[in-house]
Amino acid sequence: MIEIYTDGSCYNGRHIGSWVAILFIEEEKIVLSDIETDATNHRMEITAVIKAIQYIRENYRSIKAIRVISDSQYVIGLGRRKIKFLFTDFKTKKGNDIRNVDLVKQLLELHEVIDVEYVKVKAHQQPTDETNFNIEADILARKILRDYFKDGNIVWRTK
Repeated sequence: MIEIYTDGSCYNGRHIGSWVAILFIEEEKIVLSDIETDATNHRMEITAVIKAIQYIRENYRSIKAIRVISDSQYVIGLGRRKIKFLFTDFKTKKGNDIRNVDLVKQLLELHEVIDVEYVKVKAHQQPTDETNFNIEADILARKILRDYFKDGNIVWRTK
C-alpha cells in the first residue's frame, strides 16, 4: 500500500496558500509541494491530495490503491459524501455550488481511477521520538508559506 501524508497551510489575509504531499513509493520518499493563489485552508488540503494522486497516475501507472493520511476532517469526509454530491448536483440546499466544487469534482473523479483509503490523524501534534510524517508535512507547508512572504512576495487580492 502506498502511503501519502498531506497537509496545507494558508495565509488568509492574502489568500496565498501552500500544500505538501509526502509519498512513500517502493521505499522511496517523494515530497511534492507548491504555492497557490486564491487559496483557503480547505483548498490547500484538497490540492495536496489531488496533486499526489496525479503524480502517481503519471509516474506509477501500475499503482491502483493508496492510503492518504491527513489531519483534515474536511478532506477525509469528501469520499463519504460523494453520493450526496451527485444527488444534489454539487449544490447546497440554497442552490449554490458547494464550496470548492471544482476541486471536489476533480478529487472524486480521481477516485474512479485509483482506490483511495483515508486515515484521519490528529492535527498539529507535538513531535515525539517516533517519526510522524503528518507533522513533517504540516511543518513544511507552513515553512513554504513563511519563506514565500519572507522573500518579499506580496500579492494583493482584487475582485
